[in-house]
Amino acid sequence: MIRRPPRSTPKPSSAASDVYKRQEMVGAAGTSSNATRADARRERRGGLARRERGVGRRAWVERRSGVGRRETMTRTRAFDGRDAAEVGRAAADSFEPKYVRKPVPVYVMLPLNVVTNDGEVNDPEALERGLRALSEIGVEGVMIDVWWGIVERDGPRKYDWAAYREVIDMIKDAGLKVQAVMSFHACGANVGDVVEIPLPDWVLEAGKKDPDLFFTDQYGYRNPECISLWADNAATLAGRTPMNTYKDFMISFRNTFKAELGTTLTEIAVGCGPCGELRYPAYPENRFAQKASQWRFPGIGEFQCYDQRSLLSLSRAASEAGHIEWGGSGPHDTGGYNNLPFETGFFRYDGGSWDSEYGSFFLSWYSSELVNHGDRMLEMTKRVFDKRGVTLAIKCAGVHWWYNVRSHAAELTAGYFNTRAGEFVSERDGYAPIVRVCKKHGARLNFTCVEMHDSDHPWYCYCGPEGLLRQIRSACARFDVPFAGENALCRFDQAAYDKIIKNCAGEGNDEEMWREGTMLPPMACFTFLRFNAELFSPFAFESFRIFVQRMRDETGLLDTSIGDTSDEEASTEDVDEISSESRVQLGL
Repeated sequence: MIRRPPRSTPKPSSAASDVYKRQEMVGAAGTSSNATRADARRERRGGLARRERGVGRRAWVERRSGVGRRETMTRTRAFDGRDAAEVGRAAADSFEPKYVRKPVPVYVMLPLNVVTNDGEVNDPEALERGLRALSEIGVEGVMIDVWWGIVERDGPRKYDWAAYREVIDMIKDAGLKVQAVMSFHACGANVGDVVEIPLPDWVLEAGKKDPDLFFTDQYGYRNPECISLWADNAATLAGRTPMNTYKDFMISFRNTFKAELGTTLTEIAVGCGPCGELRYPAYPENRFAQKASQWRFPGIGEFQCYDQRSLLSLSRAASEAGHIEWGGSGPHDTGGYNNLPFETGFFRYDGGSWDSEYGSFFLSWYSSELVNHGDRMLEMTKRVFDKRGVTLAIKCAGVHWWYNVRSHAAELTAGYFNTRAGEFVSERDGYAPIVRVCKKHGARLNFTCVEMHDSDHPWYCYCGPEGLLRQIRSACARFDVPFAGENALCRFDQAAYDKIIKNCAGEGNDEEMWREGTMLPPMACFTFLRFNAELFSPFAFESFRIFVQRMRDETGLLDTSIGDTSDEEASTEDVDEISSESRVQLGL
């Protein structure tokens, strides 16, 4: 039967107070006679126990439990002459629940400017207090952007890790783990970017000498947020290629933090584009460098393939396809950043150029160039961190606006060839190729929109964050790629928390259906956006604490198996020995 600690130990819950009192009385009596034990057993078998006698062990092993309390999994037998204090201590030591599947761990994303542009820790006292507070409520770890523009700001191969060393030490002292993002992009051009962190000055200078180093739109605007993927192997950065530069940066990081790799540092996410995501900068806001052509929600964005290297690649692909006339430039009827799909010839729902032989050619080329870039970045990262005990990851963007129209216009400009079936183009899963790359390199896929409902957005934007999230998670399930989630916007409301918990928990416990993609497995982890002053306000932090507790309680699957008994014995013996509190939590 399940026993609780003596009254000197605080009771975590009052859900089974009557059972607690009876057990305390039995414990005070020392070793009971057979008759006394039989009486106590008959008493326990009343009510719920009798109704549940037909429940077999296998039936309730498979049921998800919200139990997160230590006391509910304790099983002790007769006292065998021990006093109450001794039994209480033994029971308390055995209260740790055992899981068939562990709960989804929660991480928190640190501020974008946790290290300042000058290479100093931003408000270290507040950071240390915040880290300890997160650790105390059960947060697993934190995510930190390791900015290229800060670490290598003084010149090529001149790395300054001092501030990051200090931050990593604080995190380690707090008992937290670290997801480190190799941020080879600038900060300040996207939703939620509240600070400006540019690329290193010497990189921007190289861009002045070689303007095609950056992505370029049809108007000739060159975006300095990140280096164009078509320049990956161009030796324009002080004699090095961007790929070599990224590699040298990560090698320096590896050598600096080699003692923490695999222990404190458990994940390395490599930035593959704007906002650290594997996509094109198709919808830049550029709050710190406003341009007349810049994007506003829910604009469709623009293709970013007008620098000379991209046009050379396009012309080569057109020639190989037998249509040299397709290689001169990108599509001519795509509108601008803030157009809507039906306002353009290319993206309109019916009869749009996307649904044509030319559209299929162009979109296949545009998306495959992006996938190949992600493949190169992951291959390089895997070589740098091979056998270091860390998980590799890349991140995709949650382009959910216009998801519920046939052309998926905003996804197309971002580089995801993800469309419904048209007259010429078949239905495409634009994320499966990226998931295959993750599978190839043993990497995790990070994605956002976990807190969103479709109804959160205006109906006329045809947003579909729920369908988009399910599509990508289904692809990850089919290819057995771990999926990690994030919230897109910083929210502390109950609706967002409920949605996150539901998504993280997954569906069912059938691995075969997971592999088919018909049901979704639990997420590998969840990272909350973001560590800021609002999070640590009294109301928000209390709601977040409850959220973290609920993640532990509601996303794991408890191991409720008891011994090697037969199903018949389990139905009459074992089920009777589950406490009434466990019954409530297990749904028995």
